[in-house]
Parts: sequence; structure tokens; C-alpha cells
Amino acid sequence: MRIGRAINPADQARVVVVTADEAFEESVRSIFGASAQIGLDVVRGRLADHDGNIDLAGATVIVADVDAGNDAELQALERLMTRIGNSPPLIAVTQNFDETVARYLMQIRIADFLVKPVPPVELVRACARVAKSASHAAAAAEAAEAQIFTFLPAVGGAGVTTLAVQTAMLLLNSGARGKTSTCLVDLDFQHGACADYLDIEPRLNLSEIEPRPERLDRQLLEVMISQHHSGLAVVAAPNRPAEMRLFDPDVVTRLLDLVSSNFDYVVFDMPRTWFSWTDSVLLGSNKLFIVSETTVPGLRQAKQLVDAIRERLGDGPQPQVIINRFVQKLFSPGLRRSDIEQAIGDAFLACVPNDYALVREAIDRGVPLEEVKKGNKITLQLKQFVLPQSNAKAPRDAAGAAKKFKLSWARS
Repeated sequence: MRIGRAINPADQARVVVVTADEAFEESVRSIFGASAQIGLDVVRGRLADHDGNIDLAGATVIVADVDAGNDAELQALERLMTRIGNSPPLIAVTQNFDETVARYLMQIRIADFLVKPVPPVELVRACARVAKSASHAAAAAEAAEAQIFTFLPAVGGAGVTTLAVQTAMLLLNSGARGKTSTCLVDLDFQHGACADYLDIEPRLNLSEIEPRPERLDRQLLEVMISQHHSGLAVVAAPNRPAEMRLFDPDVVTRLLDLVSSNFDYVVFDMPRTWFSWTDSVLLGSNKLFIVSETTVPGLRQAKQLVDAIRERLGDGPQPQVIINRFVQKLFSPGLRRSDIEQAIGDAFLACVPNDYALVREAIDRGVPLEEVKKGNKITLQLKQFVLPQSNAKAPRDAAGAAKKFKLSWARS
């Protein structure tokens, strides 16, 4: 007697079908229900009735049965595409179909569409085709994935922007045969200072993107990138100090996914405030640096932030603490390096020395520290923990990043 091997749910392809058509539901269950390699989830009702409330975790393919003559259904489909981007791929099934519907479906970038009545073999082939394309795209994206360095302040005024700018400059000039493509992204949309530090005009207009995030592509991104004379690309928005600027997290993560897919290195200058999209940024980072100062409250808040991130992110990138503007004096009653190491524990990374005059001159001139003083002690310290890691690819799990799909049932 031959004993079959149990299928691990993690190895199944998960197909999510949204439909209010009982006949189509019955057909779908007969197509996929008999395969142990496919997990089928049917969401009953119109797409508009479940707007934003469909569990898509681990989905391989989405099949959305929509009424193309119903504006509410088409709007719900567009919102769903904005939410997921192209991952997982979505197949639209419609009863009515014409040139206008076809153009609309292409504009919102669905993976494929079918017209009822749908032959079972065509639905299987369509699911296999879009899943295979998504898998190849994921592999290509992973191979070209940017290295992401994120700087997060533990206290106000810790010098995060200075460290982020100088790290971006180091990475820009780290190529063996010239400059690497590097982008500095200022995510402090209320009080960001990256553009001011580099004396360039901020050009990012999130208010223009937010109504139609699907418009954001490489061409539009180029319009919103500011270029520093060094060759560094900078994504920064004009300051709005009197506004609490809240954006749809899908807009922010779409922007960050696009940036990370078009540059070798990306450096994020984070705000101290925790937003709905902060987890996604931290999870997508290869290196996560928490910046604090040499004070007892600063060390305490850095340690608290480390503990909070470890609890929230679990097995995600491990935070490392940088103590900025550190001054070590003999016979001084102030905090010593050994005190810092004891307070922070295993998350402690390095102390960056203080050189206020150098940093102030670089900021006032809008140039990197190395342009003011070659071989300065701040840049030398940054090199020790930035450049040795820059050539090593580290795994990451960014929200909105391409997913790997397992479709054993689709293999030829």
C-alpha cells in the first residue's frame, strides 16, 4: 500500500476568491477543492461589501468576481489594487466586458481578466500564469534589492540627519569603479531637514500622489527626486511645521518600494513619531540604527526603544544603538564608554565622536563632511560600521515587497 505524504499548509498555494455568484462559487470549489496542494478561501458577497476587510495574508492569487457595470464595484477593485500593488496578483472576472472596461482594468494594473462563463481549465491556467510571472518578478526583485540603512532617533536633537546624510555619502562613493546609485529619503514629513542640510530644494509632493497612488511610477519618481551635486538622489518633502501630516500607509510603502527597486543603496532618515507605516519601513531595513546621546535619559530611552522594536518586529532586523557626539575625557565625572555598554547591553554598536564645528560648517555650506575636512574622525567612525556591511545581502521582509510563491500545481 502506498502512503501519501501529508501536505504542509505552508507549501500550499492559497487562492482567494471573492464572489456573490453561487454558480461561479460552485465551479471554483469543484476546480480547486480537490487538490491538496491548493488552499481555497471563498469570500462570499460583492467586493464592495468587503472593502478593505479581506484577509490576504499568504495569498498566492486573488480572483475577484466583479460587476463591471457597477461603479461601486470598480472603485472597490481599484482600492484593492492600491492596497496590494501587484502582490499578490489579481485576476478579475466580469459578466460584462467592453473596450472601456478593458482600458480601466489595464490602468489599475490587474494581472489578468476573464469573462463569464469561465471554463475551468482557463481559470486554472490564468492562476498558474500570473503566479508564475509573479514568482519570476519576485526573484528578479530580490536579486536587485537595495541595501537599506535606517536611522531612528531615540531622543530629539540626537543628530540623526547628520549621520544619515554622511552614511548616504559614504555609500554613494563606495563603488570600486565609481559612484553607486544611492538615495537618501527623508521620512520626517513635518520637520525634515535633509534638503536643508544639503542646500537643495525638496520636490516630493505626497498630496499629489495620495489621491491616485497607482500613478506613482519611475517617471513620476524622477520628477520628485532632488539631485545633490555629489550625485546623491534625495527624496524629501517641503517642511510643514504647523501641520501633523498623516498619509495613507499604502502611499508611503508604495513610494519606498519604488525607491528600493531603483537604487543600490537607500538611507532612511526617520521621524521620532511612530506612524502606521513605521513598522513596514523597519521590517524592510537591512541595518537599523537607533541614535541617542550621552545622557542618562538618552541611554534609558534608547534601551526602551530597542526593547519595543524587538517586541514589535520579532525576528526582523535587530536594532543597534549609536551614541552620537560622544566626548571621552580623562578624569571626567561624565558617562564613560563602559557605562554606555552596560546600560545598552548587546544592542550597543558604537560611539560617534563630537566635532560640532565641523558639522556646523558642513551643514551651512550644504556639503558632506569629507568636503570640509578629509579623513575627519566622524566619517572614519561611520566607515567602520557602514561600509563593511554594504556588500553583504541580508534577508528582509518589507511590506509591499515582492513575495515568493510556491505553485507546485502550476509547474509544467
